[in-house]
Amino acid sequence: MLYSFRWISKDGKLLLIARILRTFAYGFLSIILSIYLKLIGFDGFLIGLILTSTLINSVIFTLVASFYADRIGRKKMLVIYAILMAISGIVFFVTSNYIALIAACLIGTINVTGTETGAFLSIEQAMLPQTVKDTKKRNTLFAFYNMVGTFAMSAGVLVSGLPGIIQDQLGLSEIASIRPLFLLYSILGVAVLSTYFLLSKKAELTEKDNEASQDLENDETEKPRSKPLAQTLSPTSKKIVGKLSGLFAIDSFGGGFVIQSIVSLWFFTKFGADLTLLSYIFSVAGVLTAFSFLASAKIADKIGLINTMVFTHIPSNILLILVAFSPTLPIAVALYLARMALSQMDVPTRQSFIVAAVKEDERTAAAGITNISRNISQAISPSIAGSILQSVSLLSAPFLLGGLIKIIYDIALYLQFKRYEIKTN
Repeated sequence: MLYSFRWISKDGKLLLIARILRTFAYGFLSIILSIYLKLIGFDGFLIGLILTSTLINSVIFTLVASFYADRIGRKKMLVIYAILMAISGIVFFVTSNYIALIAACLIGTINVTGTETGAFLSIEQAMLPQTVKDTKKRNTLFAFYNMVGTFAMSAGVLVSGLPGIIQDQLGLSEIASIRPLFLLYSILGVAVLSTYFLLSKKAELTEKDNEASQDLENDETEKPRSKPLAQTLSPTSKKIVGKLSGLFAIDSFGGGFVIQSIVSLWFFTKFGADLTLLSYIFSVAGVLTAFSFLASAKIADKIGLINTMVFTHIPSNILLILVAFSPTLPIAVALYLARMALSQMDVPTRQSFIVAAVKEDERTAAAGITNISRNISQAISPSIAGSILQSVSLLSAPFLLGGLIKIIYDIALYLQFKRYEIKTN
């Protein structure tokens, strides 16, 4: 049975728990952060810069993880990042100084996109295939990994409605009612840290047969290597990873215009949606996204990974463009929710494709490099979107730009990789 978890090792279950805790925190933070910054007096450009700094952090930390996680130790690296996550929440809780907030975003692991993009993801993505023996379960594993994270993020989004309740019940200002959520974020960071401490030595890179198509062996007698394996990519892998990185950069540049913090600010600015309403909107969007992951795995098993990535992504981007022209809040919400029911179906298939296309000792590097390309390009867009949102006449431009750029990516991905389809069953 899929949901008995018997097919996932103890380390796999711990990774799922860490992802649930982490994405729960990301859920409410992605909604409140940009609105909180606006309330304390920052303009659209400065808000965009802070959001960009969180993505720059993802670039730097993912780069470090890509080349040093298997040398220093995956567990140690995850522990360090969890500590920084907790610290960043404390900084936002105790001060509203702009420089301090920028510093917190640069050293912490704050996520504001509505989907995880940070260094945690790259390391865990490389570890996950070692937690199952049967490669036929790989698509399902990545779908499940993303599904539980998205459900947790949806629950976290609902927490973003708490400031309204606190404000009404305790008579606090809007700013004072939001600030405790940063403390909650820090506490959850400590919980993530505790979970990582329980990982076994099997979470590290081990010496196995590194053929990408071979079944993964992870039995009880297997011993971790005393020395890490080489981090270099083979010529074939370099070619594949290089192409994917360039394409993912285009996709993420477009996606950066419509990260969750920008969308929440757009609903807040254009339609006057309050935090309570926004929490409902994004929570429902998260639930729809979560269910789409399992559908994605089933579709991929039938039509292939690349076909699933492209043929679900293009309709979602058309819907994204239509959001820009929504005359009323109900229409905008309906189109946005329809878009979210499709937009993330490429995520588990993309992750599964990457780890299947390279050898086992190349997975951390491959996952990291492709994620870095996504993070670098995505770090540019929010500051542009923040500036655009200052102009009423251009308020909906981020949706139009994001949708068009992402459709270009979909077409290019299909043309480049339709012959590289990898079967996992």
